[in-house]
Amino acid sequence: MTNRLVNILLVEDDEVDVMNVKRAFSKNNIQNPLFVAGNGVEALEMLNTSIVPLPRIIILDINMPKMNGIEFLKVLRETEKLKNISVFVMTTSNEDSDKIEAYNLNVAGYILKPLSFEKFISSVATLKNFWQLCEM
Repeated sequence: MTNRLVNILLVEDDEVDVMNVKRAFSKNNIQNPLFVAGNGVEALEMLNTSIVPLPRIIILDINMPKMNGIEFLKVLRETEKLKNISVFVMTTSNEDSDKIEAYNLNVAGYILKPLSFEKFISSVATLKNFWQLCEM
């Protein structure tokens, strides 16, 4: 039996945060294929055309141009082939309304972006445990 790694989609408009996610993946020895979209519109286009197989996990920012994370989540949950993908919100938004709306749209977790890279690595290590369960 071959061990296929789960595809992961990162929806993030900040290039520094994209680099931090890639560095944290490397530090945690996460070898999953990582696809990156700069906003919700781009992410939906990728999900509908170019990512095969579909990712089982999406890491989603809330504050983005064109289509924010909440708007993206609404479309994702209304789309039959996409609605069951696990989504983790990783954002700087500590607004209660964003958290409530995200959880109402069935996110698997809501993580505030840590200020230090070391804490960020720790957050990604926690997510890795979930991903490994998805891969089983």
